[in-house]
Amino acid sequence: MSDTPFGFGLPPEEPDDGDEGKKKDPTGGGQGSGGPANPFGFGPGAGGDNPFAAMFGSMNPNDLGAAFQQLGQMLSYEGGPVNWDMAKQIARQTVSQGTTDGSKDASVGPAERSSVDEALRLADLWLDGVTSMPSGSVTTVAWSRAEWVEASLPAWQQLVDPVAERVGLAMGDVLPEEMQAMAGPLIGMMRSMGGAMFGQQIGQAVGVLAGEVVGSTDIGLPLAPAGKAALLPLNVERFGTDLSVPQDEVRLYLALREAAHQRLFAHVPWLRSHLFGAVEAYARGIKVDTGKLEDVVGQFDPSQPETLQDALQQGMFQPEDTPEQKASLARLETALALVEGWVDAVVHEAAKSRLTSADALRETMRRRRASGGPAEQTFATLIGLQLRPRRLRDASRLWASLTDARGVDGRDGLWEHPDMLPTAQDLDDPDGFVHHEQPDFSELDKMLGEAARGPQKPGAGEQDRGDATGTDGSPDDRPGADGPEGDGKDDSGR
Repeated sequence: MSDTPFGFGLPPEEPDDGDEGKKKDPTGGGQGSGGPANPFGFGPGAGGDNPFAAMFGSMNPNDLGAAFQQLGQMLSYEGGPVNWDMAKQIARQTVSQGTTDGSKDASVGPAERSSVDEALRLADLWLDGVTSMPSGSVTTVAWSRAEWVEASLPAWQQLVDPVAERVGLAMGDVLPEEMQAMAGPLIGMMRSMGGAMFGQQIGQAVGVLAGEVVGSTDIGLPLAPAGKAALLPLNVERFGTDLSVPQDEVRLYLALREAAHQRLFAHVPWLRSHLFGAVEAYARGIKVDTGKLEDVVGQFDPSQPETLQDALQQGMFQPEDTPEQKASLARLETALALVEGWVDAVVHEAAKSRLTSADALRETMRRRRASGGPAEQTFATLIGLQLRPRRLRDASRLWASLTDARGVDGRDGLWEHPDMLPTAQDLDDPDGFVHHEQPDFSELDKMLGEAARGPQKPGAGEQDRGDATGTDGSPDDRPGADGPEGDGKDDSGR
């Protein structure tokens, strides 16, 4: 993060020769200079006696105006727990500054758009043979980093707001109840500044992450509008720089991952809300370190808003050590692992016979997802949660074993209902899960549908029921009546 938060400059150093230094003030604003006094001390020669000079003395007029404007935005903000207008502004500024290796954002040209479109369409064609889920991509897009920021902010808002709201409430709760009425304006200002601080931190993290991501699903969550398969050509090129892999293969492999995520989120209608709901449930169990927050509030100086920023950077969140919170974390980590494991297994099946570097690319992506980058670590500090699939390899092995045992349809059919998916315990014993019978929810869904339609007239459907029973109404015991061998299982083995 920036060492000079919100653009505030550092105080000027005292001149080595004391008062003599003031007399030699080149701006003509010092005493004894013969020129008019400089009451505010703005400018490079401002002295340290003026409090305004101590805060803003090293700025030029343009920087000073920007600092006052940003401070005004902080104090006047009256929206939700995060100032998302500021977040977008900071993210765009961070993107424009480029990455640490000097890579600058640039508009996507026609040739790059064509290459991305071709790669994503070819990836969808390859995936047709390894999954029963049809394409989930309505459109294909090639984004610059700035375009990724614009498209992903609504998803970040859904992820971050629950935690930020808890911080805003905690800012008022740390004061004694009898003081809260008296301190109303201060609490309001604190919350406004807290929203702005979160906006600044989130914006900077999103801006840094924009320099790392290669598509819209890198963190295992859908950050783009539904149906948009996206790649960032500039970041795709950087991803393959040190891999000694042809650029076309890198682009195709990353396109396979993006297209596989799109299929999963498009054709498992409950998955998106399940993942975001798991994040929100985990956030509800996070408590704010009130001791640290009390210290911040007790020492808060409105002229030094960076004290709140420092507290956010250091992290104020502690997961409650309760069975409910542990279960919430386990559900979230398992869900992320299952999504990433399914994508990993499906993509490898599609790529292994077509891309010579499929194994190397797979291992590179696995390590990248397991370790996370600086921006992901920033989000972990801010929201107290690491959005990484800790058990990706276990989940990938389980999905591959399911493919061998039940086929593509049997494997993908588990996504029909969240209760059919493997649990954390199943990742410990994948063979046990693969070979035990899964519950069949089709009859339950049928019963619920019939209940919703209401009672039928007598005799309705009697002939249909008679076709599946013996003459006395008992189940037909003819060989093969329940399946190829009369074992009651369907083709997937369930």
